[in-house]
Amino acid sequence: MEERIYDMIIVGGGPAGYSAALYASRAGLDTLVIERMSAGGQMALTDIIDNYPGFENGVDGFELGMKMQQGATRFGAKTEYGEVVGVDFSNAVKAVKTASKTFCGKTVVIATGANPRELGLENESKLVGRGVHYCAHCDGRFYKDKTVVVVGGGNSAVSDALYLSRIVKKVYLVHRRDTLRATKIYHEPLLKASNVEFVWNSRVTEVLEGNGRANGITVQSVQSDDKRQIECDGLFVSIGRQPITEFLNGSVTLDGQGYIIADESTKTNIDGVYAVGDVRTKALRQVVTAVSDGAVAAHYAEEYLSRS
Repeated sequence: MEERIYDMIIVGGGPAGYSAALYASRAGLDTLVIERMSAGGQMALTDIIDNYPGFENGVDGFELGMKMQQGATRFGAKTEYGEVVGVDFSNAVKAVKTASKTFCGKTVVIATGANPRELGLENESKLVGRGVHYCAHCDGRFYKDKTVVVVGGGNSAVSDALYLSRIVKKVYLVHRRDTLRATKIYHEPLLKASNVEFVWNSRVTEVLEGNGRANGITVQSVQSDDKRQIECDGLFVSIGRQPITEFLNGSVTLDGQGYIIADESTKTNIDGVYAVGDVRTKALRQVVTAVSDGAVAAHYAEEYLSRS
């Protein structure tokens, strides 16, 4: 265990985490970020981010993540690389454990994000970024005037299909049921979109590949053995996300989907513990909202520390 007690420990070095680190370290708080991969988190895997303000030509996700880290480092924030495997929030000084060390902090910001749920198909992972995607708003622009498939039937899938319908030539929406699970407000505009075709009662069983890219899918009826192939340029999987919260072991309150319950204040049910970015309950999960969360968490952490 390190003897040093940080003012703030941030678990996760994505946009939410490094935004919290920037605001906290700039305010004079002794701040540590623990990141398991590289600065930027999942954002670093996105080639071009077009919807982050201030970059008129877009910005590479890895580059943006590094800039966010450098901004926090400039004011004294420290970064450790490792995977957090457990926490102890039962005392005023909280413990965050990696495989090799235990770090102590007066406040903790959880910024671990959420992984997209995969279809679990054989070559799916190999084709990520080469025709297989999990974020329409991130990667949809690469498919202007092309044909894409969206898999899912909830709010995210329908929102993705609507967004893509304004960019691409044609959208196939594949859903396991014969009706959408999405809220009614999405139904009418989607049904009015002339370039959207529904593939009901079907599941994707195979991603077809050509020249190192996804170039189609095989779908099978959930009611029979009938199969068909659909040619497409891109596949967008939108069947939900899995928040990264296993390491918390019930130490903070989660909702039914595993997201940390925290409102716009980012406060959890534990004093001095905050949840930011994609890991918390929220309406919109984007880089810009994650950055906002980080700033808010640092504000309330400062307030908490001033009372302690």
